[in-house]
Amino acid sequence: MAIERFHIHIADEVLDDLKYRLHHTRWPDTLDNPGWERGTELSYLKSLVTYWKDHYDWRKHESELNSMSQFICHMDGMDVHYVHERGKGTNPLPLILTHGWPDSYLRYHKVIPLLTDPASYGGDPEDAFDVIVPSLPGFGFSSRPKYPGVNNSRVAEMWAALMTEQLGYSKFAAAGGDMGSGVTRYLAANYPEVLYGIHLTDIGIIRDLLAATDLTQLSEEELHYRDNASAWIAQEGGYMSIQSTRPQTLAYGLSDSPAGVAGWLLEKFRSWSDCNGDLEQKFSKDELITHIMMYWVTNTIGSAAHMYYENTHSLPPLSRIEVPTGLALFQADVLLPPEEWAKRNLNITRWTKLPRGGHFTALEEPELFAEDIRAFFRPYRTT
Repeated sequence: MAIERFHIHIADEVLDDLKYRLHHTRWPDTLDNPGWERGTELSYLKSLVTYWKDHYDWRKHESELNSMSQFICHMDGMDVHYVHERGKGTNPLPLILTHGWPDSYLRYHKVIPLLTDPASYGGDPEDAFDVIVPSLPGFGFSSRPKYPGVNNSRVAEMWAALMTEQLGYSKFAAAGGDMGSGVTRYLAANYPEVLYGIHLTDIGIIRDLLAATDLTQLSEEELHYRDNASAWIAQEGGYMSIQSTRPQTLAYGLSDSPAGVAGWLLEKFRSWSDCNGDLEQKFSKDELITHIMMYWVTNTIGSAAHMYYENTHSLPPLSRIEVPTGLALFQADVLLPPEEWAKRNLNITRWTKLPRGGHFTALEEPELFAEDIRAFFRPYRTT
């Protein structure tokens, strides 16, 4: 294993090809004024594609992304891309942040300075972190896996090796959301000895509550969750069914159409965020397009979908987590977990309900997210 510095530079040929495809998008028909009920709204996507091809400047954003310290670590036949920013306090706590889908490592770009240099944002310099933000295998600038079995548990094994063997931290903090929550929980279950604690913004779909047959054993809150989750999966879970069963079939169309990738991702940013139906209330056009570009310029929309397949078909069961766990629930996130279930299955030492924000917590409400991270890990800085 070896570490190399990494600098983003997308070839002109890739950008020229993208512009050609955007100019020659073949649009589908739709009903008159269907809104977003049947998926990404045609008029909105057309307007975004027009902005993308005529006004969006990738080189500007590429330069901004390159202001972060980025590296590639060669591990187990794969290249893992990650950001590593050092904290500016006297004794920064190492913290690994894991993203999910449909975002990327950019989920955390707004909170990195808040966590590495809290004093510059009105905080306590003693709350500083060394922040490590990897790209999941098959996402962005990390390699696409060439063998099966790269699931949340396998990624947790890679992250433990990255933090201890490669970066030299004997003990560290971990946090994540969406798929990153799963990776973080497997880190806690399988490598508790190297963790101070874990911080989560969700715990995913709780399958054992959905599969329960003796409903008399469930609390009222758990029964409510079960009903809500079943309804949500029926209405919103089509993407998950496809990506966990036939990701390769999906990949052919999306890998060939940037407008298709945008349509596939934007619907989730809208429906899972605290934007009141208006995407640009929370995200600028440039911000949305840069997230889409993470999939397009690296051609990873297909390999990212394969992670769902692996987590459905090869993921081992997860035991109760004894590592101290903080759970920050943002009020507009999807499927907020029942407190009783969470406390039975995780060692919850901080349970916070935050007044704003949705699924993309660190992007939507970076200050709230950063403050909850600081508060949760503060007691562990003296251990």
